[in-house]
Amino acid sequence: MYNYFSSNFTLGILGGGQLGKMLLYETRKYDIKTKVLDPNPEAPSAIACNEFVCGSLLDYATVMKFAEDVDVLTIEIEAVNIDALRDLAQKGIKVYPSAETLAVIQNKQTQKDFYKANQIATSRHFNLASKIELVNHLSAHPNLFPQVWKAATGGYDGKGVQIIKNLDAAKQLPDVACLIENLVDFKTELAVIVARNASGEVKSYPVVEMEFHPEANQVEYVLCPARISDEIAQKARNLAEEVSSKIKHVGLLAVELFLTHSDDVLVNEVAPRPHNSGHFSIEGSYTNQFEQHLRAVLDLPLGDTSTKQAAVMVNLVGDEAYEGNVLYKNIEQIMSLKGVTPHIYGKKITRPFRKMGHVTIINQSIAKAREIAAQVKSQLKVIAHENA
Repeated sequence: MYNYFSSNFTLGILGGGQLGKMLLYETRKYDIKTKVLDPNPEAPSAIACNEFVCGSLLDYATVMKFAEDVDVLTIEIEAVNIDALRDLAQKGIKVYPSAETLAVIQNKQTQKDFYKANQIATSRHFNLASKIELVNHLSAHPNLFPQVWKAATGGYDGKGVQIIKNLDAAKQLPDVACLIENLVDFKTELAVIVARNASGEVKSYPVVEMEFHPEANQVEYVLCPARISDEIAQKARNLAEEVSSKIKHVGLLAVELFLTHSDDVLVNEVAPRPHNSGHFSIEGSYTNQFEQHLRAVLDLPLGDTSTKQAAVMVNLVGDEAYEGNVLYKNIEQIMSLKGVTPHIYGKKITRPFRKMGHVTIINQSIAKAREIAAQVKSQLKVIAHENA
């Protein structure tokens, strides 16, 4: 057993964005030494770790050199070099989640194939190698529309996902490996965060409900608990824990789900790390998702996942009309509201729909928390200095 605390033990983190920054709050709390790799010299995590290295997460040699003096290696983003992780594990460095787990999740095609092979409830899909294959397939099957198109790799925060309603729309898509899947007629989008440590202890968080921005395809609000029956909530948690077990992940697994009008629960996709749908836990839960990820990858006992109060998370994204040095307009007004806590990610430049922070609202009543969340959304604007 390692002595993690106030020692020379080093936790390596691949990725230095806002998820890494929030994970580092917890390593500071426990006085755990950290080393972070990110291609951006101004990455949000740079100010909070013990050692920051600027370099590519996808370059084999860079990742190998970075991790040669770490004891445990984890990630805050999936786009990392899998071959390096595999070779590092063979050298005796503990890598969580494993290269094998990431190889399944990193590519949307292999992820969906995994669900099908393991009888995990999900929508029907079809893999395609290029835009020509896509157009030819849809030309031969005109009755398939509408379909959801997803890039096999590289898609995040609403990018790499589109609903296509006709052949002309398909012809405008990027020429990349992709998949199409049936458009699910759902009534609610749900998510469950599952934690699993290296010893196999598993805990899931209460089900959350997600409300999306209609244009940007990004989550606007996350509500915990979800406004669903106990029976559906249990079904969702069971399904999420089944995915965790079959994919053998260690750390956090965010499982995004569709609740259909017939009350079936289907897996949409997963992320093997702390996730936007778990941010509510920082103020709302006894153990927040970042501490839980840390506990899991260090094989420590998992913390209590129950919530203290109802919580709603509001994403702060750049206003679509602004680009430049960021200004959080009216932040003082929302900070005067009861139960409101803003989190600023440390990105100096705002762009349309760029994730810049989030705000958590906790309240005894989920309805009241959602009401205050709408007030926060209408008042707090992420704009640029030049246009202020």
